[in-house]
Amino acid sequence: MSQLETDLIHKGRAFNESKAVVSPIYQTSTYYADDDLQAYIIAATETKHPNFYHRHGNPTNSQAAAIIASLEDTEDALVLATGMAAISTAILALVKSGDHIITQNSLYSGAMLFFKEFLSDYGVEVSHVDQTDNAAFEAAIKPNTKLIYIETPSNPNLDVTDLAFIGALGKKQQITTMADNTFASPINQNPTSFGIDVVIHSATKYLGGHSDLTAGVVCGSKAYIHQVWRRSLVLGGSLSPFDSWLLLRGLKTLAMRVKQINSNALVLAKWFSQQAAIKHVAYIGLESHPQYALAQQQMRGGTGMLCIELVGEGEQAYKNAQQVLNKLEIFANAASLGGVESLVVHPASMWGSHHDQAQKKTSGITPGMLRISVGIEHIDDLIADFEQAMADVKA
Repeated sequence: MSQLETDLIHKGRAFNESKAVVSPIYQTSTYYADDDLQAYIIAATETKHPNFYHRHGNPTNSQAAAIIASLEDTEDALVLATGMAAISTAILALVKSGDHIITQNSLYSGAMLFFKEFLSDYGVEVSHVDQTDNAAFEAAIKPNTKLIYIETPSNPNLDVTDLAFIGALGKKQQITTMADNTFASPINQNPTSFGIDVVIHSATKYLGGHSDLTAGVVCGSKAYIHQVWRRSLVLGGSLSPFDSWLLLRGLKTLAMRVKQINSNALVLAKWFSQQAAIKHVAYIGLESHPQYALAQQQMRGGTGMLCIELVGEGEQAYKNAQQVLNKLEIFANAASLGGVESLVVHPASMWGSHHDQAQKKTSGITPGMLRISVGIEHIDDLIADFEQAMADVKA
């Protein structure tokens, strides 16, 4: 059995039937049928067949899916056009009107909107609980609960959900469990090792790693991925051949990139912890994180995501955050995360239209918070950039 770094480069090579070292881009919407009618029927009906019609499958998509399924130790995977396509299709393959879902208070804003607005319109009930409170998940279970959906570490406040507890709870109650592993990446964490049934990613982030594609992926059993694939045929969130090829390219360096990002993020977080301009640092690799011990149990690395809260209260904290954003030179003020370049956003501004004040408070979003995605630049340059940007911050 080969190691992770080897699988990232060589897994799924059977889908590349050419002699090219780098897999071709199959830039076609449809494929010639075989003369054998039975073979054509198989191609038209087989799950993810790579040579029938693009909405059904594509050789490059199949290769990327095989690599990611191997990374997450699942039987199969399906790549889709965006992270939200992965989230919505994965959930809609499981629930129907009258069903109940348990999820957490702090989630990616797109997923939060899907739970709060879309699913409620179609008669699916959703309960939100504190993800740091195991008992709250168990207490929220109803006779019609079909799914427990978690995200760990959470976006943006980096709370940690107990994967082993959720996995065992799902098995005990015969409820499907699903984890968004985007913030951690498969290099740092594998939810299936703790009994989680389904793993999803916004492959736009760490898996792609170069901020030049959008993609999502759902990982699970062959039977479940068949369900997701059938749902995707009517929802239509197919990943384009070129984005699939870019994803394959990014996956080859995933282990190297994430290890460098982990290292940078830990050093930067420790530096932030010593700065007078910063009230609070949230990073799971710091012993000051309230769930540090749990993170150490279920993760192999600290990820590149961290949050800082600048000094000041209310409007002053908001002004301080905006001032720092405007003065940063290396850290770009841009949405997304997980790329080779360092990014920073102000959640209170970026998600202002998605969350009311009560939701922001529940999700841990404060006026002075900055969410940082650490890249692979030299750590000395990253520290120097924040040092100059925070020079005039006032309490």
